Amino acid sequence: MKSKLFFMAVLVSVFFAGPLKADLPSAITKVKPSVLLVGLYKSTDSPRFSLRGTGFVVTQGTLGSSNLAITNAHVLQQPGKEDVDAALVVHVKVGDKEWQMHQATVLEVDKRHDLALLRFDGPAAPALRMGDSGAVREGKVIAFMGFPIGGALGFSPVTHRGMVSSIVAAALPTPSAQRLNEKTILSLRDGASFDIFQLDATAYPGNSGGPLFDPDTGDVLGVINMVFIKGTRESALTHPSGISYAIPSAYILQLLQRSQHN
Repeated sequence: MKSKLFFMAVLVSVFFAGPLKADLPSAITKVKPSVLLVGLYKSTDSPRFSLRGTGFVVTQGTLGSSNLAITNAHVLQQPGKEDVDAALVVHVKVGDKEWQMHQATVLEVDKRHDLALLRFDGPAAPALRMGDSGAVREGKVIAFMGFPIGGALGFSPVTHRGMVSSIVAAALPTPSAQRLNEKTILSLRDGASFDIFQLDATAYPGNSGGPLFDPDTGDVLGVINMVFIKGTRESALTHPSGISYAIPSAYILQLLQRSQHN
């Protein structure tokens, strides 16, 4: 009788404890198929594909496969610099090494939070689960994935690990939405800012739009947005600050909810 009661107690404790945590390698395996290359394709250019950033697959409904993706708004072609002959495309991972290119359409842009919702052609891809960014506290261990240094390391997703070192106020867009500097930090105005995650990890050009995720579960907690730079943009490569920023996933959920009603 005692052994039976003990067995039942174990079952109850497991049931109410929630999902078991996974390790980072398992989370990386889970996230990788959902991470996309985002860029421009032009048949007369060499190379024809130009990487502009990272994206990842999301869904508006039940978790599964989807043709929707999130990236940064600044990853898209900028007004006044558009190339009408260049098409916005994403590359979706197929198998272990092959990428397939699909044309993408911009469904909605949230300039204030530097987010863009895309729909891509072709087969759906696995969508990532949204986590609760409101529950994130300073000191939370995180990971993020993307294509640093514009794919110079090859088109294989790279994972970085760090922690949320601070939850701070920021105003977007900045003069260059990929970075913050002393001037833009000092120019913040009351009421114009919102909280973002400051990370003790270095993001590089190409990481923009990549998922910030829980290394235990793979759930998305934010979107890599910018890196703090002292000096020129090129100094991000030669003298990285080790401080990057991410937009909380709560704003992704708001964007997805708005798009359902449009």
